[in-house]
This record gives sequence, structure tokens and C-alpha cells, in this order.
Amino acid sequence: MLNMNFYGNPVEEQEYSFGSRLPKGVGKIMEFTKMHGLGNDFIVVFGEKELPADAAELAVKWCNRFFGIGADGLVYILPSEKADFQMRIMNSDGSEAEQCGNAIRCVSKYVYDHGHVNQEQITIETIGAGVQPVSLNIRDGKVETVRVDMGEPILNGLQVPTTVDANPVVDHYIEANGHAFKFTAVSMGNPHAVIYVDDAVNFDLTTWGPLLEVHPMFPKKINVEFATVRDRGYVDMRVWERGAGPTLACGTGACATLVSSVLNGHTDRTAVISLKGGDLHIEWNEADNHVYMTGPAEVVFKGITS
Repeated sequence: MLNMNFYGNPVEEQEYSFGSRLPKGVGKIMEFTKMHGLGNDFIVVFGEKELPADAAELAVKWCNRFFGIGADGLVYILPSEKADFQMRIMNSDGSEAEQCGNAIRCVSKYVYDHGHVNQEQITIETIGAGVQPVSLNIRDGKVETVRVDMGEPILNGLQVPTTVDANPVVDHYIEANGHAFKFTAVSMGNPHAVIYVDDAVNFDLTTWGPLLEVHPMFPKKINVEFATVRDRGYVDMRVWERGAGPTLACGTGACATLVSSVLNGHTDRTAVISLKGGDLHIEWNEADNHVYMTGPAEVVFKGITS
């Protein structure tokens, strides 16, 4: 198989170990794999020993959909002393995300499909949620779907964080540009505000998302989910992601939406969260209080760039 760099020169695809950043004889370039989880897309890089000093700059450059590769984020798969691998995520604006459910599924597929692990139960370290156990569903030697133990939701308002000193923060009033909303706050290793609206599918995401993301009530900014409950097992959701804007899917946002829906009495503890890019199956297990997310991950293409 041949990958083409941006200069049109063919370079044979190779496997690289950690620290072997560059293919021989082609100068200072980076090998990458473009992947997505329900349309939430990432530039995935394997082979670095640690997060590069210029990771934020590269994320802004490469994630640009007009002048770069185009993606919602840049993901580095790094060595870990605590898990099989560590995942670090840079948003398209150069900020670092603590956690990302769609990215962890992509990382899990990458390391299995490339032979870096051969077991169906693996662990991925994140900076926001610690070590997360992952179960791989294998079909024809490749990962088809991934089930991730997303851990326990954080419901204390100050820890999410918000400025609201309550535990939990449910149906709390907030105003943006003269318009009143009610939100439920959940952290899945990163902060979320879930807001119920009449029609999430057609909601004006680009008007209200950026205003709520930077609201003073959220000291570290926030991911905003707009949700409409169809029945006790099905919720429509659209997301404005902190640092990335509107995306086709958000795994942690789907988890936060399920937790919020249970807290508000809208759904059972297992439900389908339907996003613009597809469906995720989310469970908030009563026995261990952990949230479990199941969904696909896909490879789009591979390439090299400077």
C-alpha cells in the first residue's frame, strides 16, 4: 500500500515504534491516520514518546478544513506507565481536551488494527478521567465497535466545574443574551451542560452554543448539549464542543446526556443517544455507578504531512 505526501512522492507504509517519528529519506514530516467516530473526526498520530512542544500549533494548522488536513482534533497515542497507551487530545483551536469518548474509540481501534495490542480488553490513560478499560468487538480481524468504561460521572457543581454550589446541579437557571435556559451539569472527565429543548435536531446551535460555552458560570468553559427526549430509551442530541464548536458527535456529551436524563427522570439508565453522525448506546450502571459507551470507529485515510 502506498501513501502519498503533499508533494506527490509515494512513500511505502511502514510501522513505527515510539520515538521513530519520520520515515527515512523524506525529510521532516509526520505520518498520520484520519479517523472518525460517528463523524467526529481526528488526525491520529502514533510514534511520539511524549506530547510534542508544538502540539497546539500543529493542531490549529492541521485541523483547519480549508488549509490543512481538516479535523475536530489532533490525537496523540503515547506510551503509558499506567495503561496500555496514553491518549492526548488537542482541539482544533489548540486547547487540550481532558477526555473524548469518540477519540478513545478511534485510539482503541488504531492500536488493535495495527498490531500494537492483540487482546480484546485494553486500557487507555486520559488526563481527565484516568485509566479507562475498553472492550473491543472484533470482526474479520478488525475492531468494529468499542465499549468504553467511561467511569463515574461527577455531579458536584463546583467540581464539574461550575460556579453553582450544589450536588447535583439539575435544571439550573442560566441566561444568555436575554434568553433563559435550564441546564444540568455533568463532568465525564470534561465539563458538560445539558439543556433540554423542544427540537434538538433543528435547534439554532451556532447562535447559543458559543454564548453558553464561555458563560461566566463555567470557569473552564463548557461543552453544551441540546437534547430532546423522544421516549425513555431514546434521546436526540446536538452538541457544541468546547474548543471545537459544532461537531457531528460527542461521546462524553452522549454520556452526560444520559446521566442528565436519568437525573431529570426523563429516561431509564440505558438509552440510545442519537447524534447528527449516528447513534451511541449509553448505560449508567446502577451497581458500580459507571457510565458505559458503545459505538463504532472508522479509518478515513492515511497520509503524511509536514
